[in-house]
Amino acid sequence: MQVTERAEEEFLFSDDFYEDDVVDEKSEDTWKVLIVDDDPEIHSVTQLALSDVLVLGRSLEYLHAYSGQDACQLIESRDDIVLVLLDVVMETDDAGLNVVKYIRNELKRQDIRIVLRTGQPGYAPEESVIKDYDINDYKTKTELTRRKLVTTVYAAIRSYQQIHTINQSQQGLEKVIGATSELLELHNITDYAHGVLEQFKSLLANITASVFCARGQGVIDGADDLSLYVLAQSGLQAAIVNQKCSQVLDSDVTEALNRCFTQKAHHFDDNYVSLYLARGDFRTVVYLAINEPMPEFAKPLLEVFLTNVVTGYENVHLFQKLNNAAYKDWLTDLPNRLAFVNELEYFSHIDQDDFVAVLIDISQFSDINDGLGQDIGNQLLKAVAARLKGYGSTCKVARVGSDVFGLIGLSSVLTPERLSATFIDPFSAGDQFLPISACFGFCRQGDAGGRGVEVLNQINIALNLAKKDRNVNYMYYAKEMEDQTLWRLGMIRQLRHDFKANRLALWYQPQLELSSGRVIGAEALLRWQTEDGQFISPAVFVPLAEYSGLIIDIGDWVINQACNQIKVLEQNGFNDVGISVNVSIPQFKRSNFVNSIIDATKQHQVASNKLELEITENILMDDPQVVIESLTRLKQEQISIALDDFGTGYSSMNYLLQLPIDRLKVDRSFVQSIGDSEHSFIAETIISLGKQLDLKVIAEGIEDIEQQEHLIKHGCDEVQGFYYAKPMPSNEFIEYLKNKK
Repeated sequence: MQVTERAEEEFLFSDDFYEDDVVDEKSEDTWKVLIVDDDPEIHSVTQLALSDVLVLGRSLEYLHAYSGQDACQLIESRDDIVLVLLDVVMETDDAGLNVVKYIRNELKRQDIRIVLRTGQPGYAPEESVIKDYDINDYKTKTELTRRKLVTTVYAAIRSYQQIHTINQSQQGLEKVIGATSELLELHNITDYAHGVLEQFKSLLANITASVFCARGQGVIDGADDLSLYVLAQSGLQAAIVNQKCSQVLDSDVTEALNRCFTQKAHHFDDNYVSLYLARGDFRTVVYLAINEPMPEFAKPLLEVFLTNVVTGYENVHLFQKLNNAAYKDWLTDLPNRLAFVNELEYFSHIDQDDFVAVLIDISQFSDINDGLGQDIGNQLLKAVAARLKGYGSTCKVARVGSDVFGLIGLSSVLTPERLSATFIDPFSAGDQFLPISACFGFCRQGDAGGRGVEVLNQINIALNLAKKDRNVNYMYYAKEMEDQTLWRLGMIRQLRHDFKANRLALWYQPQLELSSGRVIGAEALLRWQTEDGQFISPAVFVPLAEYSGLIIDIGDWVINQACNQIKVLEQNGFNDVGISVNVSIPQFKRSNFVNSIIDATKQHQVASNKLELEITENILMDDPQVVIESLTRLKQEQISIALDDFGTGYSSMNYLLQLPIDRLKVDRSFVQSIGDSEHSFIAETIISLGKQLDLKVIAEGIEDIEQQEHLIKHGCDEVQGFYYAKPMPSNEFIEYLKNKK
């Protein structure tokens, strides 16, 4: 039986309205319902049937389309449509189904609810179509009484709300996961706090301003109280960051923050939300100013996010502690060596040649530490650090080593004069006021290497040279210094190799009694012949051996070689010829130095009085009392002692009188000027002094007969020099002695 359009209208009104249909407290929001039908009367009848109906507290607002094509365009242009009442047959028999396909497949709108209506049951979609395209309901128009229509609409909108809430929750969880991932990449507390506020803005659209607050102690430099400080802000002023909340925020905001912090609970208001976050010892409060109440569905998501936030906040603190342990000096709270190297890395790449990097080494710090105690030494270091911080934020300051500080800044600020002036006034350390000095190594940006460690090495080269130069206390790095250093390291490496390969040897320069010409001994002189046959001057390699510490092993070897040579001389019948050996400062500093000399004479079974040790005034100046005691013990073993290069140093006469020496050696520089009437008095004075002290006097570097005659005239006892014989290997020395008989 065919149903007329008028009959359809009658069916829509065939039931009376029931009081318990759909009644809710009314909201200002509305549900957007789209009516799609090519019959205008259906639009009017449907709207009339649903008039004054409230669904979940909202009234219905209607949109209209009179064809499938119009419906598709309208749905595409709006995202607030929740329900479509859709006629199946319009401009074509399947126009309604095409709209369904467009909504689900093209627009990917799975949340919109769809109710199909048709006045021609024969055109009903198959069951599979209803399932595949998630059609909420299908009714013939004859079935839709007012009551059924209201019930169908209510069920559809209720379904929409559930799906929409699920979608929002899913999207919210995706945002939470994304936000958490981004926050995990932030390891600085300030950056993390700012990142949290930015993520809140992406999660909740109704935030107008926000602050992230925590107690400043241990987080903000200089904060030593328990007040809340602003760690980050959004929508306010940047100047409030790192300031006390009570000083920079409105009183209402401060009150809300303090209440949340003390009550340890969230607070939700129509205009703001204050959130309490705590994990272990780490506590913080986030304040969000909002322009509408927070929806209920957002609160569970917020809790999930806050759980991740507080975990991340704890991790950031732990990372900060690890970072401080790795990059901060525990004593001075300055950046440490690693941090300074990182700064040097940046320094080496900036295109500004008016910057300079500096290393500062405190002179004699070890003496202060040993003499006054480590506690005073630590307080001194903190005092130095505090004074260096006075160069301001334009300079980077770090503690690079035990008593070494590093600075990076403008070359017009970090000058040798200004840095030296920094150390003029004494430093307060405990109850001590300590005057100290320092040496400085500089590297200009234009001379800096490509990496931080390279720059540090360059400045260190300059600093070491400054420490060795008694005339200045600073040095600027230059490429030639590094070349010299590389050469020195190469030479030291080669010296170690050749020493192990027995390429070092002792040559002997005869020493003669001036009055008779008799050979009374020889000075053992070290010679180094490389693998290619080249001789390296002792003036070159002896300082390198002392610098590297190799002189200790070489010195022991020299003593044993000299004792062995004495044995060889005895075996060849030269029982009255002794061997003189030079001794260096590093050898003297060894605690077992004296015993090693005595043990060598006993091991080689030689008379100890045939071994003579030559020391210089520099050894005496280093630690006079220790030297005197050591020489006294050697003298008790009848080992002879000669003071070499006498007159070139600055030892006092008092120490000279205490030394148990047997001979004075007149330096070759004084011998060369002995024929000069203006300068010969020095050699004459030394000879005269030796006589008065009842010491033998030997002059070295005799090159001609005139020098010999002057020495004879002034009573010199012994001589050595090219005029008599050059240094020679052991076998040649034996032949020389045989020829002198």
